[in-house]
Amino acid sequence: MQLPLERLADPVLRDLVTNLPTALLLVGPRATGKTTTLALLAAETIALDTPAVAGVVAADPDAALVGRREPLLIDEWQAVPAVLGAVKRSLDAPGGARPGRFLLSGSVREDFADAGRTWAGTGRVTRLRLFGLTVRERLGVTGGPGFIDRVLDDGDLSAGADPPDLGGYVDLALASGFPVPALEITDPATRRIWLQGYLDQLVTRDLEQLAGFTTREPVRLRQLLAAYAANTAGTVSDRTLLDAVGVSRPTLRVWERLLEAVFVIDLVPAWRAGRTARLAAAPKRYVIDPGLWATIAGLDRNGVLADADLLGRAVDTFVTAQLRAEADWSTHRYRLHHVRAHDGREVDLVAELDDGRLVAIEVKATSAPRPDDARHLRWFADKVAGNKVAASIVLHTGPRTFPLTDGVQAVSISALWGPGGGA
Repeated sequence: MQLPLERLADPVLRDLVTNLPTALLLVGPRATGKTTTLALLAAETIALDTPAVAGVVAADPDAALVGRREPLLIDEWQAVPAVLGAVKRSLDAPGGARPGRFLLSGSVREDFADAGRTWAGTGRVTRLRLFGLTVRERLGVTGGPGFIDRVLDDGDLSAGADPPDLGGYVDLALASGFPVPALEITDPATRRIWLQGYLDQLVTRDLEQLAGFTTREPVRLRQLLAAYAANTAGTVSDRTLLDAVGVSRPTLRVWERLLEAVFVIDLVPAWRAGRTARLAAAPKRYVIDPGLWATIAGLDRNGVLADADLLGRAVDTFVTAQLRAEADWSTHRYRLHHVRAHDGREVDLVAELDDGRLVAIEVKATSAPRPDDARHLRWFADKVAGNKVAASIVLHTGPRTFPLTDGVQAVSISALWGPGGGA
């Protein structure tokens, strides 16, 4: 499927394929456009999700790479993990480490797909992540800097043109980031059918093939996903999940790792200062795609808008999906964390840059944020992280960006897709 718009990844990948003498590995959820994105750069493709092709490559991975046109795209490499070793050997050969030789795509995290082996890609594979479409990509406003870039470089944080109201944000969230439901399906009921089919294939085929589950396990996996959906954007306890699913703690860990590996859930780690023992270590758990979250939870627009708790989780999950998708493609690359103290004070998201600077973010499902909404951000900057905090922001559903209190800005969520970008 050819996407009718540019991805945030495209200019970065074009530069890397020209200048970086390693293979490029693009990982992320199924059906988010990885193959389409890399095919624009490739001269030839080996489709390992085709069993006959996979069988030939598995028989002799090194021979399968000889004489191919480059850049060569190896699609769904995890179907034949041994191909990664062949890529490394080809790059290690005299004169082999040249830019623009190998592109790889994968729908399973590489550490899971190649479990039990020594990772063959060290030094020879550059890994990047492609998630679902952001609103920026849907609107075709990918040319400017990302949100965190604008925050750090004093860019324009004003609202997008014609910013949505609260219901509009819910509509954007439930539209999903998968290109087919986001771009090609306008009817909410039909979109839910597509997402349910995606979920069914994932649980009944993909995960069984990946982990060798027995036939009864998909039922419990659905129960675990339902528990995740009920608690998305929260620091839910292990006990809550264990009670919902009825498995042991080691089994829960294995299943969580499996669902992380196929990019259905995300455990956003807690940010910990070196000597700050007052902060909790539990991750914040998310269903990665907000449309898939609503499908798992059995929710539609009216159901989300009728419950304040669900509304808050929907908006947080949506905002996090936007920021997660930009993390690898921003000029200032970052990792997402959250903060929670044992006394209940918390900061929804903390973007941590390689140089240690932090952007602290609270997400509020309100159009009229108050100074009190910034109290945890002020606590974090004043008492916990100190001068590491480069900016503190309350993202809200209103149309304005303005100073909220000392050191904290209230910023419209629509600023995520940039000033002038209308949804």
